[in-house]
Amino acid sequence: MDRERRQEILRTQRTDRWRRGEPHIGGYYGEEEIDTVVQTIRDSMDPNEGFGFICEEIEQFEQQFAAYCSADECVSINGAGTGLDMAMMCLDLQPGDEVIVPAINFPGAALSVIGQGGQVVWCEVDPRTFQADPEDVERRITPRTRAIYPVHMNGMAAPIDDYLEIAELHPHPEHGPLKVIGDAARSCGAGYKGQKIGGRAWMTVFSFHTMKLMTTLGEGGAVTTSDPDAAARLRAIRQFGGGTQWGTNYKMTKVQAAVGLVQLARLDTMLEERRAVVAHRNELLAGLEELTLPYEPEDCRHTYYLYTCLVPEDWAGEKRDRIIQIMSEDYGVGVVVANPPCYISNKFLGRMTEGQRLPLSEELGRRLMCVSVHPKMTTADDEYICAALWETVERVREEG
Repeated sequence: MDRERRQEILRTQRTDRWRRGEPHIGGYYGEEEIDTVVQTIRDSMDPNEGFGFICEEIEQFEQQFAAYCSADECVSINGAGTGLDMAMMCLDLQPGDEVIVPAINFPGAALSVIGQGGQVVWCEVDPRTFQADPEDVERRITPRTRAIYPVHMNGMAAPIDDYLEIAELHPHPEHGPLKVIGDAARSCGAGYKGQKIGGRAWMTVFSFHTMKLMTTLGEGGAVTTSDPDAAARLRAIRQFGGGTQWGTNYKMTKVQAAVGLVQLARLDTMLEERRAVVAHRNELLAGLEELTLPYEPEDCRHTYYLYTCLVPEDWAGEKRDRIIQIMSEDYGVGVVVANPPCYISNKFLGRMTEGQRLPLSEELGRRLMCVSVHPKMTTADDEYICAALWETVERVREEG
């Protein structure tokens, strides 16, 4: 993209639609979702029907989502944060038990460990993929380690098979092989070795929040597993303990599940549209030397929930932040930092893991930035975003 073309685009294709680095709806709805909501409400007016408990719509959604993920079981819930907590409940953590969590992460996973009385052990990530580095994970295992808790970061699958192998090689002295639990809140529909994620780990937690790749009316989530005992316990926790243990109300609603069935059928289309935007963007940004563009390993199919870039090491911090400022103030384009190390971004997690520092994660947290992307982003809008990014990087380069 030469300078003359960039100037023309910035002059004629201005848009303020993408002010948020993470748009507040990550996918989109059509008339089918709207009609489904209305019809489900109408059908629920029968006093013998109502809005359910665990109703047919929820059961159908769970069956179809499990099949989509190549998992035996799916337990629908009211949000991914709930699912992360439930996964930790199923470990029955004891004081001193450790769970290995990547520091480059949203705080949810680490908070769920601490919420159940466990100790977070931070690990580094691979700087090309932003996934928990298997070698670093293995170095941090102790006799107290109970689980490996990777995140499928920013739309791409983590190398689950590597963690599963490590889990078998380093069993807990009492509980046997370590559990591998995937946080897939940002990566629903991502591909790994020819399958969708969600079928390999002991549990995988998904989000259907409004910002995510598919949404069930703004909130919602699911946990997939192929362990029948784990599935039974998750269902008991979700519905007041099932008469056998502690539990509460973590259910998805009937209307959410009905919409979820429509969204699930639309998901792969939305992901392909998102990938097409990214492919075009990669072409437009080719040659912009100061940006390392997103990477996709051969065995993965990236969903690009976030378009995650890196600035050079000598641009870390101040110059990266200057790019974000110019993009927002001068061009109306959102760029977010997703995510710096949790122990830095979250004061509570910093206190609870005091003394743990990860040099690589801290460096990456000062270099990474995510530029707004969406499946319904037009070619003209994407060209505007890329032209703005070119101009911004050149301006920061000239500022010295």
